Amino acid sequence: MLRAKGYNVGRRHVGTVMRLMGIAALYRQRSTSKRNPQHQVFWYLLRNLRIERPNHVWAADITYIPMRQGFPYLFAVLDWTTRRVLAWRLSNSLTPDFCIDAVQEAVENYGVPEIFNTDQGSQFTDQAFVKLIRDEHHVALSMDGKGCWRDKVFVERFWKSLKYEEVFLRAYESVSEAKASLARYINFYNERRPHSALDARTPWRGILQRSRRSGGIDGRAITYRPRFAVQKNEATSCALTNVSRYRIIEFESSWGYG
Repeated sequence: MLRAKGYNVGRRHVGTVMRLMGIAALYRQRSTSKRNPQHQVFWYLLRNLRIERPNHVWAADITYIPMRQGFPYLFAVLDWTTRRVLAWRLSNSLTPDFCIDAVQEAVENYGVPEIFNTDQGSQFTDQAFVKLIRDEHHVALSMDGKGCWRDKVFVERFWKSLKYEEVFLRAYESVSEAKASLARYINFYNERRPHSALDARTPWRGILQRSRRSGGIDGRAITYRPRFAVQKNEATSCALTNVSRYRIIEFESSWGYG
């Protein structure tokens, strides 16, 4: 259009001028970790810290989930030691509300950690989120250094597994379809997918193993409440066990999920 009006300029020069003038197209951004300069930022507490038991450190982050059209945002809370996804939420906006809901669910189901680690995104420095973590649950809040992805490497590894094993293989038509499919994968990730960092155990097996060493989660021993007996199916070589309210499935031959 500019050339038709007699302006002999290229795309790159136009882009440079637009950036200098602060002009940008109106569309949904994928950036999930924008810092609010008016919010307080907390120190990173995990440097040189030995983390060897469940509920010592939780980590949380936000990523985007590409669909056929558009993308919602996924927030997840992970236990640093066992790699288990404790709670998650999907939202079409980046307000702190869906993060707070997921943290509340994790606390109700697993108790409280000693340290809660996030990046410096505005959702995590928001007054309501800080009040929930620090004031209501009396948990130390830790934040990564700016641009230091290594400070939350285990959450980044989960995002990579999720996207390469689930998201990138599909093209979700709606947020409800994405939510149902993510729920299936996260259940598989927690209860059936072996992890090299856990000596090829699942995150829930990791909780049981490390909780026995440390005397339970938050000092409380885990109570076993089986709802059905162990069954062995020779045709599929699959053992089913129910521990507490979680179902653990170990496949000897394959570990795909439906």
